[in-house]
Amino acid sequence: MPPGGATPPSRYNPHDAIYAAAYYLCDSGAPKDLRKAIFAYNHADWYVDDVLAQAKKYGDALVGTGDCKNIQAPTPTAIMAINFACGQLGLPYVWGGNGPAGGHAGFDCSGLTKAAYNAAGINLPRTAQTQYNAGPLVPAGQPLLPGDLVFYGTPGNVHHVGLYIGAGKMVHAPTFGQPVQVSNYRCSGDDYLAASRPAVDSRV
Repeated sequence: MPPGGATPPSRYNPHDAIYAAAYYLCDSGAPKDLRKAIFAYNHADWYVDDVLAQAKKYGDALVGTGDCKNIQAPTPTAIMAINFACGQLGLPYVWGGNGPAGGHAGFDCSGLTKAAYNAAGINLPRTAQTQYNAGPLVPAGQPLLPGDLVFYGTPGNVHHVGLYIGAGKMVHAPTFGQPVQVSNYRCSGDDYLAASRPAVDSRV
C-alpha cells in the first residue's frame, strides 16, 4: 500500500479500501475488461451495470456533453455557470451588454462569461482581456474541463471569450447580428489562445 491509511490496514479506512479495490480490479482484468473485473468482485450483472453506469456519469462530468439540455461538469460551481450561460441562448449580442439583469437586451462575450460566473458566486473582471489576465490558465496540453473559459487573440490583445461546456463546444456571444449560441470552440483558421479555470480551487 502507498503511505497513509490505518496501521494495520483496515477495510474501513477509505485510503486502504480504495487502493485494495484498485489492486483487486487490476488483478481481475481491469482496465482492459472492466466488466469482467467488476463481475469478479460481485457476481451480479445488475451490480456490474450499476457500477459502470456510475462510472460513465463521472466520466461525462469530466469531459462534458456539449449539450445545454444535459449539462455535466466536475463541480457545482461549473454546473451553475454553464446553466446560467445556457439559459441566455438566443439573446442578442450587445456591445458592452451585461444582460437583462444589467439593463441590456443581451450580452457581449465577456459580459456573458462574467454574468455566468457571478451566478455561480465567482466575480470575474469585465473584459475578455482582464478575464484572461486573471487566470489561472490551464497548462498547455491539459484537457479542458466544462466550465473553463476559452480565449481568442494574443496575450496582449484578447478579443473574445466563451464558456466551454464539453465535447468541443462552448456557449458564447459571438458578434453583432449573432445571438448567444453554442458553437465549436475550435475551427479552421481560428486564433484560439488559451483557457482559464476560474473555479480551480473547487475542482477535483
